Amino acid sequence: MPPAPELISPRSPRVSAAKRLARRNFRGKERLFLAEGPQAVREAAAHHTGGHPTLVELFTTPDAADRYPDILAAAHHAGARVHLADETVVAEISTTVTPQGLVGVCRFLDTPFEEIVAARPRLVAVLAHVRDPGNAGTVLRCADAAGADAVVLTDASVDLYNPKAVRASVGSHFHLPVAVGVPVETAVGRLREAGVRIVAADGAGDDDLDTELDRGTMGGPTAWVFGNEAWGLPEETRSLADAVVRVPIHGKAESLNLATAAAVCLYASARAQRTTGGCRA
Repeated sequence: MPPAPELISPRSPRVSAAKRLARRNFRGKERLFLAEGPQAVREAAAHHTGGHPTLVELFTTPDAADRYPDILAAAHHAGARVHLADETVVAEISTTVTPQGLVGVCRFLDTPFEEIVAARPRLVAVLAHVRDPGNAGTVLRCADAAGADAVVLTDASVDLYNPKAVRASVGSHFHLPVAVGVPVETAVGRLREAGVRIVAADGAGDDDLDTELDRGTMGGPTAWVFGNEAWGLPEETRSLADAVVRVPIHGKAESLNLATAAAVCLYASARAQRTTGGCRA
């Protein structure tokens, strides 16, 4: 039988403090955010931020503690405070309709943009004017899967630590450097100075992705700039790029959504960079 919960009141000060992190202003003030579910908490427990464990606190139901003893062991090893909590307590903190029984409180983990530039990245996703947190988290996950070196969220984009963004990344928040609040002009200018080609993804692009691949232009260091879900990239942002490229539509679909287009573009670069002559070959 799972052990009895020790934390049973949703009005506990610890619970109230964690619950407030669902709001952006409190996250910014405390520099803490919530990570929910076994995958995100497992990754958080293994991660360090500035030499300190990223996971600082864990709320778990008895059933979740029984199902995921490895996660609890990792949380204890990281020095996190672990609270065995009643299901109503975890549900009070959770931002999902169906809580999975594990909610972690984590330190902010964004990376200064200049550190990303200094590392001479070869594949970067720049999110300019992306407002939907689910899309931002999914693009972060795609960038992680494609082997990107970093993700940059401009100052006009959604909060990296929005609970929906964290859930959508499924742990990828903890896998690669992410810079936040960078003006798009600064991001583009500094990456170009570091030898990175700037490619804007836009449905009205002059060339399509197939043409770029056929020309062999995708094998070098590349930063893809992705725009807003509804209106794409404004002209002033497109004009900053070295190329504006569209994903070809071979069927009858009107368009691709942001996350799908980002996955196609990032994987195209990843493949080109790993072929003969590519920057990762």
